[in-house]
Amino acid sequence: MAIRRILKYGQDDILHKKSRPVGKIDKRILQLLDDMVETMRSAEGVGLAAPQVGVLRRVVVIDVGDGLIELINPEIIENDGQQQGPEGCLSIPGVVGQVIRPERVKVKALNRKGEEFEVDGTGLLARALCHEIDHLNGVLFIEKAIPDTLEGE
Repeated sequence: MAIRRILKYGQDDILHKKSRPVGKIDKRILQLLDDMVETMRSAEGVGLAAPQVGVLRRVVVIDVGDGLIELINPEIIENDGQQQGPEGCLSIPGVVGQVIRPERVKVKALNRKGEEFEVDGTGLLARALCHEIDHLNGVLFIEKAIPDTLEGE
């Protein structure tokens, strides 16, 4: 495993590009997952998407304190309700803003063995899932933040 460099907003346009689906889960994808977990934990984050480490693949890791979730080709298949709360990002250090997200989401993805599974997330987990999947679509939280709520710019 290795800690990878987290790309910063304004330094690389890869953060605004759409990621490609993973076709085959091979050694490179497994290594990417392992490296992303180590990188996220080292940076004390709750989530990390592959584009943040320079890889345009639909791969996400999340740990909001209830255990690690690794998602390959994640897709939101249901969402309910609404919540507003603060968000930050490892790629935009020091900046926080209020973002409106669904209160609950259901996400379909593959695990590292290629098996399909679903995650039902509420509260912080729902927020993290939406935030990281946005990264896979080239969208940053600052683009969804409620106007005039960004601090630390």
